[in-house]
Amino acid sequence: MPPDAGRVAEKVARQSYGKLIAFLAARSRDVPAAEDALSEALASALRVWPERGVPGNPEAWLLVAARRNLMQAARHRTVETNAQTTITIAFEEAEERMNATGNAVFPDERLKLLFACTHPAIDNSVHTPLMLQTVLGIEAKTIARAFVISPEAMSQRLVRAKVKIRDAGIPFAVPPRPALSGRLAAVLSAIYAAYGLGWEGLDGEEERHSLAGEAIWLGRALLTVLPDEPEAMGLLSLMLHCEARHNARRSGEGRYVPLDEQDTAIWNAMMIAEADALLRKAGGFDRFGPFQCQAAIQSVHAARRLSGATDWQALTTLYAALVTMKPTLGARVAQAAVLGRSSSAAAGLEQLDRLDPREVAAYQPYWAVRAFLLARAGDNAAAIEAYVTATGLSDSPAVRDFLADRLKEARQAATG
Repeated sequence: MPPDAGRVAEKVARQSYGKLIAFLAARSRDVPAAEDALSEALASALRVWPERGVPGNPEAWLLVAARRNLMQAARHRTVETNAQTTITIAFEEAEERMNATGNAVFPDERLKLLFACTHPAIDNSVHTPLMLQTVLGIEAKTIARAFVISPEAMSQRLVRAKVKIRDAGIPFAVPPRPALSGRLAAVLSAIYAAYGLGWEGLDGEEERHSLAGEAIWLGRALLTVLPDEPEAMGLLSLMLHCEARHNARRSGEGRYVPLDEQDTAIWNAMMIAEADALLRKAGGFDRFGPFQCQAAIQSVHAARRLSGATDWQALTTLYAALVTMKPTLGARVAQAAVLGRSSSAAAGLEQLDRLDPREVAAYQPYWAVRAFLLARAGDNAAAIEAYVTATGLSDSPAVRDFLADRLKEARQAATG
């Protein structure tokens, strides 16, 4: 009995979930049914593989098994003959290709599923969560934590959205150019949210890098479909700039290292060069948007590799532009942090004081920035309180340890 059969099944599920669901759902037009069919296939793999051995192509095995589950479920429902025939033929063709080649050659249609998840018929608030679950296979409880709502409420929203896709006949397709502009912003935001979720490590460190990689893959796939879209270039540039610093975010002992203290020699120079080339190409279209602006911000940070210093004034200008275009809470908090470095701690704190207390009460970056600026301003008593709050709100053990060190420094300064 191969001892690693269960681990192989979990790995295939993690790496291929979105690809398999997209292929199944694009043909059945039923996301919940596709998810159920794949779930049953994975359960079968966990039963069968330990006894018979892991197949040479686990992904293809799962697709064939899920296809059979889907068709069996369809036979138990009232389905139009023509529709069922179409589904059957499509899956049989896919199975024949895999049997003939021994490889899973079915098309990767996650981009089509992504546009289905962000269709205007679906409520805007669920676009990103729906994409995170269906395209990337992230659990509802993890998504709920990221969006600060209960897992039960998130699950209900996701179920309703999937039923809407099925019942409204929402197409699994990249929309035609005239309809694209109204849909693109939601797709870009959903991809970046996936990257951000991986970047923050909410899914666990092993899965984190896989999730970030999947988001970058989606960004590249989108740019292939839309080669002249500057915001798609901006998004990919932004993700590449962030990913280039992956190995520098932790010390050799695993401790968190903030951006301005990272060793630039560890940054991925080739990835930074690609990111900057994308940003320059996007600038040639004279349509500057928020993702290009965020990429430009990261490019300024990346320039420290060559100059040895951070151009805080340039960052101040870029954040002012970003907040004008897209005044998210994250952007406004980051703007305050930059003001605290380029101008004074008091200027940064003044910016933070303008934010709605209800919005920032449970927002960890706000408290971390506030604590840092209060310490710079010499108000160590207030900084201690803010550091305690920021530490309590952090999901990352490495970040909590970093904040604990800063808290210790503030307490030492307070006692003189």
